[in-house]
Amino acid sequence: MPTYAYTVRDATGAVIPGTVEAESEGLLRRRLTEQGLTVVDIKETKTAKKKNVAGGFGRVKLSDLSVFCRQFSTMIDAGVSLVRCLAVLSEQSVNPKLKRIINDLQAEVEAGQMLSRAMSKYPTVFSNLFIGLIRAGEVGGVLEESLQRLSMFLEKDQELRRKVRSAMTYPCIVMIVAIAIVLLLVTFILPKFMDLFVDLGVKDYPAPTKMLMAFSNFLTSRWYIMLIGTIAFVIAFRLFVRTKVGRRTYDRIKLKAPVFGKLNHKIVLARFSRTLGTLLASGVPILQALETVAGTVSNEIVADAVMEARARIREGDRIGDPLQRCKLFPPMVVQMISIGEESGALDPMLAKVADFYEAEVDAALASLTSAIEPVMIVFLGCAVGFIVISIFLPLISVVTSLTGSQN
Repeated sequence: MPTYAYTVRDATGAVIPGTVEAESEGLLRRRLTEQGLTVVDIKETKTAKKKNVAGGFGRVKLSDLSVFCRQFSTMIDAGVSLVRCLAVLSEQSVNPKLKRIINDLQAEVEAGQMLSRAMSKYPTVFSNLFIGLIRAGEVGGVLEESLQRLSMFLEKDQELRRKVRSAMTYPCIVMIVAIAIVLLLVTFILPKFMDLFVDLGVKDYPAPTKMLMAFSNFLTSRWYIMLIGTIAFVIAFRLFVRTKVGRRTYDRIKLKAPVFGKLNHKIVLARFSRTLGTLLASGVPILQALETVAGTVSNEIVADAVMEARARIREGDRIGDPLQRCKLFPPMVVQMISIGEESGALDPMLAKVADFYEAEVDAALASLTSAIEPVMIVFLGCAVGFIVISIFLPLISVVTSLTGSQN
């Protein structure tokens, strides 16, 4: 978990510096504000930045972490010591980066460090949820159960991501092929016909042909402008999204966008329910669980709503009331959470909500894929058809003029 150095001002105006670990700068700022403090400055410490890049090159996949957790849980449940478990896991790990990290974890644990504390050195590999569940398992003496829940959570998350990727693969391939065909026709085929038109003495071109010729000339002679413009747009977009305003704007668009907005909303709700249910089932206090969830839902708008609910719960409210007021959570979700809270079975109720929305995501992806396929085919047909018609219109005028002259 990153470490931040902060400076705040209390109600009397006194400036108070400090250093604390937090999931993110935004969550730390909210936490300090809830305590009645005015934030002056927050900066991530250099030590934390060095930790963020620890572990070398490469990446650790969710599947690797899932297998790691399941094997770890099995050995812990069998009574194998923590250090011995890490040694075995390091030996059989096929991921070089994960192997180096496990070796470092083993050295830290042998030196007397807690496992969760050692894992916090690698925030790019072990998320806040991961570390929070491990810490809860260590404190409650049920580390094997926490690891088992982590493995199930990672498998569910990986399955959801795989379904989204597989559903988007075919439309992306069709789009790439369509763009490639259009570029091929415009940059290679059309110039040959333009030379033919010149040889035939064509001077007056139809409007579609003029548009296509202008586009072809632009691509063949000033292609670098489009390339530079595309690169500049991507860089500007990335820089904008990294800002607080840009991130919030982008996340709001993702929730409100036509067609894809509902899908993104369902994915966020499924992740929220699954994450919160897993944390509560592992014994994590609800305030800490909500703070962790806010850092893992990958949407600033929903994260703000979760943190607002956390603030209201601290003041004695039930969790369902603030979620209902923010209007980001459907009535069904709010009612099921309220029923679960009243009956003392909030975590299994959240698991049911997560299952429901994961099924909703499956259905939405299936319908979206079936709708996108004909749209992409029609787009490709219209683009190619426009090019073909634009090419043949001058030929038709030439043939017509030759036929008229012969008559």
